[in-house]
Amino acid sequence: MKTRKAFFLIPYLMWIILFVILPILLILWYSFTDSNNGFTLNNYAEFFRNGTFLRMMLNSFWYAFLITLITLLISYPAAYFLTKMKNQQLWLLLIILPTWINLLLKAYAFIGILGNNGLVNKFLQLIGIGPVNILFTDFAFIFVATYIEIPFMILPIYNAIKEINPAVIQASEDLGASRWQTFRYVLWPLSRPGVESGVQAIFIPSLSLFMLTRLIGGNRVITLGTAIEEYFMTTMNWNMGATIGVVLIVLMIVVMLITGKRSKRKKVNL
Repeated sequence: MKTRKAFFLIPYLMWIILFVILPILLILWYSFTDSNNGFTLNNYAEFFRNGTFLRMMLNSFWYAFLITLITLLISYPAAYFLTKMKNQQLWLLLIILPTWINLLLKAYAFIGILGNNGLVNKFLQLIGIGPVNILFTDFAFIFVATYIEIPFMILPIYNAIKEINPAVIQASEDLGASRWQTFRYVLWPLSRPGVESGVQAIFIPSLSLFMLTRLIGGNRVITLGTAIEEYFMTTMNWNMGATIGVVLIVLMIVVMLITGKRSKRKKVNL
């Protein structure tokens, strides 16, 4: 029986080795070598010494934080009210449907919607505001990224709230807790695992966004993801691109460790 289980693990292990471990090792090797394949630490020294790279890293964190925060503020109430609605499966399907569409297609769709001759500007012209430069701005980038990421925040929060026993909420209200106290001391702590899963699902990919920064941000939004694309596809400096990639991987691991850390339970008096 153990031999049979080990046999079925072989395809999974081969997949992990070929498409996860080996690519990471290859990136590490490039990051610690120069153009002549000689060992060097100059790539990392250049990254942490160059203010441009540090600004890119801060920009990546800032945009990822904004996208995650806005997504959470929208998704948590939506997930809560979704648990109270009828035909929940239908509403969940409508939330999931946009994720079936290719990201590139959604990006080009928003180019048409937010462009100077798009639907938004045509509506603004009807009410006398006139055409507004919406596309290729920070607002457009954050708006589109938030729209695309919302389903990945709603679903884990919805599942977490759905698993909460309604009797717990009712008991909190019967004991005299206000709605804010019930949310703060009962609903939020019990739904926090779903929030943490949603934050991981949004914040980590947002650190490395590059397609939306090009198509929607118009190169005004510069992050580590756009820097990696630039060094690999334009300047062909794979060593520096791999170095930025390693730094980005480390940042993602740090975020996973922080958001995945469980806080100790504390006794709370209502």
